[in-house]
Amino acid sequence: MQAASFILLLLGIFTPMSVVMRRIWAGVCLGVLLSGSAGAAMAQMGGRGGGADDDQQAAADRQKKDEEWGNRSLSLKKQKAEGPCPYVKVLYDAARYHQFKNDVQTTAAAMWTGEINGIQSECAYQGTDPIQVGMDISFSLGRGPQAEGQTNVYHYWIAVTERDKTVLAKQEFELPVTFAEGQQRVDVNTRLEGIYIPRKDITISGSNFEVLIGFDVTPQMAEFNREGKHFRYVTPTEQKPAQ
Repeated sequence: MQAASFILLLLGIFTPMSVVMRRIWAGVCLGVLLSGSAGAAMAQMGGRGGGADDDQQAAADRQKKDEEWGNRSLSLKKQKAEGPCPYVKVLYDAARYHQFKNDVQTTAAAMWTGEINGIQSECAYQGTDPIQVGMDISFSLGRGPQAEGQTNVYHYWIAVTERDKTVLAKQEFELPVTFAEGQQRVDVNTRLEGIYIPRKDITISGSNFEVLIGFDVTPQMAEFNREGKHFRYVTPTEQKPAQ
């Protein structure tokens, strides 16, 4: 099974509850460990145009992550959280992806479509340890009559926010999908583990945070979603993550 790890340093300063915490949390980071199809997608992203330099940087990132987090092994379903988990949800405006030829919003003009069907998540933390979040994401992806080729690379993102306020960290991912000849829809289930949310002390619980998920959409796509429109193809074929 392929896997890749990433650390995203926050550019802003997080303040869950106090000004003092704004000064302390400048170094907060989000580490993401992907498995299955998403892991393969990120491996492709990391392989673009860098060669040995990219490998050295990846090794340095892994070492830094190990030093910061003690090379922890996540088994979230076997652990318990001492408090509430972060609220994990799909952002409605980015829950669906629709690409049309010449921006004509009809079924006949559809090129590629996508929908995030649902998320199942869990978390674990004790004492002042970082909150660790894991989730299963279900996608339905479609190929319309105007699509060119059999493969499309979908882009989606994961963001951690202070509840209903500041975006603390955001990372984009690629999800390449290949459709068989004549196939209109593919369902993909992706397992994601290792979202680390550091906490200043025991009083900061998961309820201070949200984890949001959505497709990378244009303003026109977001408006299309807000209006409640969508196309969804039939004849699903389950595509499982690579092992």
